[in-house]
Amino acid sequence: MRRSPAPLCIRTRPLSQISNGLNGNSEAGFGDSASRGWPLLLRVPAEKRPIAKDNRRVNIDAYLQRINYHGSREPSAATLRALQLAHLQSVPFENLSIYSNEPIVLEDEALFEKVVLRRRGGFCYELNGLFAALLRALGFEVEMLSAEVAKAQGEFTPEFAHMTLMVTLDQPWLADVGFGDSFREPLLLDFAGEQSQGERSYKIVPMENYCILMQRDHSAAWEPQYRFTLQPYNYADYEAMCVYQATSPESHFTQKRICTRTTSEGRLTLSEMRLITSTFGHERQERTLTTAEEYELALREQFGIVMAK
Repeated sequence: MRRSPAPLCIRTRPLSQISNGLNGNSEAGFGDSASRGWPLLLRVPAEKRPIAKDNRRVNIDAYLQRINYHGSREPSAATLRALQLAHLQSVPFENLSIYSNEPIVLEDEALFEKVVLRRRGGFCYELNGLFAALLRALGFEVEMLSAEVAKAQGEFTPEFAHMTLMVTLDQPWLADVGFGDSFREPLLLDFAGEQSQGERSYKIVPMENYCILMQRDHSAAWEPQYRFTLQPYNYADYEAMCVYQATSPESHFTQKRICTRTTSEGRLTLSEMRLITSTFGHERQERTLTTAEEYELALREQFGIVMAK
């Protein structure tokens, strides 16, 4: 595999300017619709805002047992690949805390208690944040990156709409366990060519000050997933967008309950009352649940989640 130099994707921007994209700046991606609900952080009582603290305290043995991982702990590309896949198959991407009035706490100990001890999932800030803590505890060099998610007509959401990770070994890697149905194994950041994973291919394209993650199925056209820079951040930098995602009527996370995880054959998803099983080769089965009891049973049996009453 011939590697090209790492794309120049580093951009430093004062955090005070981020709100421009959340106050009706259509270029940022939310447009005028977002201005009706922002700045939400200023209207959320301080005691209900997400706590953002990076203390990096992780019980490695318990975490690895949670994701059913029994392989090497040596900081290497092979270990990183195995850890990401194990995480995707064991810890669901879900937004159930939003519908249960549970606080979303961006802090390692709280996320460990939720994901590992209570065997829950979470969305990107929670899953990638805690995964970063695990990787650091194992000796990996990890940085949290801000990503802007692709929308229609070539637009992107504002900064911090998604958290992704850069893991630096001999080469830098893009790792992500919090973007739902996306790449299963980390992607090389210093390789400009196509990186195939089963039925899908990915590539990271430098454009202006960004790296853009592109995806395609089979021979279909390339589609952007998100764009990012290599500027590192901490939990506190994601706080405002975390509040937006969890509380705004404009956020897609407040539109419906979702719980989904990777399987060895494809993907399992509970979208409100629809239980969807998809397999490689585009086979898809869907069953509509009819009662709250059926919903709770599906959460417990398919995702190992028992919600507090």
